[in-house]
Amino acid sequence: MNGWPMLGIVLVIAGFGLRINAMLVVTGSALVTGMLAGMDPVRVIATIGKAFNDNRIVSVMWIVLPVIGSLERFGLQQRAASLIGSMKGATLARMLTAYLLYRQVISALGLQATAGQVLTVRPLVAPMALAAAEREFGPLDDGRVDKVKAMAAATDNIGLFFGEDIFIAIGSIVLIQQTLKTYGIDIAPFELAVWAIPSAIAAFGVHTVRLRRFSARLRGAAR
Repeated sequence: MNGWPMLGIVLVIAGFGLRINAMLVVTGSALVTGMLAGMDPVRVIATIGKAFNDNRIVSVMWIVLPVIGSLERFGLQQRAASLIGSMKGATLARMLTAYLLYRQVISALGLQATAGQVLTVRPLVAPMALAAAEREFGPLDDGRVDKVKAMAAATDNIGLFFGEDIFIAIGSIVLIQQTLKTYGIDIAPFELAVWAIPSAIAAFGVHTVRLRRFSARLRGAAR
């Protein structure tokens, strides 16, 4: 067994640890892994291209990323922050709770790829959350800025994770169904999706409380 291709994982970890551009890290690691496995560079690139072509969601991401980057360059984050700053009743907890609800609903409808860390959190949700926090608590130090950004990202993850299982045509539902079937439990995908609704509601309630407690801690630190 050839263990050299596993060095690609080491390169990914090292690249992310050094905060090198993620696209360069992943692409470089893929090239190194393929070459260590005995593939020539042309074949590695062809394999990557075929995977992107077969996976339409990834292909769409390649189209969307330049658009998001261009919008950011021309002030998307600043406009988003300005918008939330002009709304009197927009607090950090309310804003992130509204996004959590939105993320769960669209995920339950099967529209998982219409939002996410790249598409909405970095260019929109995080700047709006920071603007709401600064409006509510005053200027934030670097530590609290990072915490607000992390909470915005976590809100997206929670909304997606507990919302997508309500949509029956998703891999996780099939995986759960097949796993249960091996133990003699035969259940339809629709039934699994229905029973995912209470979990989604509970997750929404728990995270809403977490957001309020997070805001309270920021308020206490601002005093």
